[in-house]
Amino acid sequence: MRPVHPVPPAPLPGEADLPDGELLARIAERDEGALALLITRHGHGIRALARRYLNDAHHAEDLVQEVFLRVWTTAHSYDPDRGPGRPWLYRIATNLCTDTWRRQRLRRFFGLTPEMPEPEDEAPDALRSLAGRQELDRLKPQIAALPERQRMALMLSVAGGLANEEIAGAMGTSPGAVEQLLVRARRRLRAKLGITPEDGRKG
Repeated sequence: MRPVHPVPPAPLPGEADLPDGELLARIAERDEGALALLITRHGHGIRALARRYLNDAHHAEDLVQEVFLRVWTTAHSYDPDRGPGRPWLYRIATNLCTDTWRRQRLRRFFGLTPEMPEPEDEAPDALRSLAGRQELDRLKPQIAALPERQRMALMLSVAGGLANEEIAGAMGTSPGAVEQLLVRARRRLRAKLGITPEDGRKG
C-alpha cells in the first residue's frame, strides 16, 4: 500500500455517493480508490476531532494518518449488520485519540513533553455558542478534566459533528446513554463557568 496522502486523489465518477459501508467492503479488498474517497469524506472531521481532543496540531495530523492506516488494515473486521460505517470509523479515531491523550498526559506529568499552544480553529463550533469566544480558553482545561466517557461523547458531538445515534455506535452504547453523558458534561462545564441553565448567563 502506498502512504496515505494528506490530499487524496479525486474519486472516480460514480463512486462519490457510495455509502461508507460499501467503501469499507472495497477497502477490505484492497481498493485504494475507496480509501481515498473515505479520506476525502471524513478526513476533515477526524482532523477536527483530533485537534480538539489532543490540543496539538502536529499530533492530530499524525493521528489522522494512523486512523486511515488502521482502517486499511482492519476494514475486513467491519460488520455492516452492526451499524453504519461512520460510527465504526469514529470508534477507531476516538480510541486512538484517547490512547494518545493518555500518553501525552503522562509525558507532560514527567516533564518529557512541553505544553503545546492550541492551534487556531478552522471554523467556529458549538463550544463558542456555549461559553462565548472569550470563555473558550477557560473551557478547554475543564473539558480535559471531564470524566473520560463524558469528554469522548462531547468531542464526538462538538468536534466530530456526530448525531447521538452515531456517537452511540462509536462508543458501543445506546443513544439514551449518550444523551445522559452529554447532559452531564454540559452541566459540569456550565457549573465551572458559572452559567445557569435557565438563562444561559453567568450567575
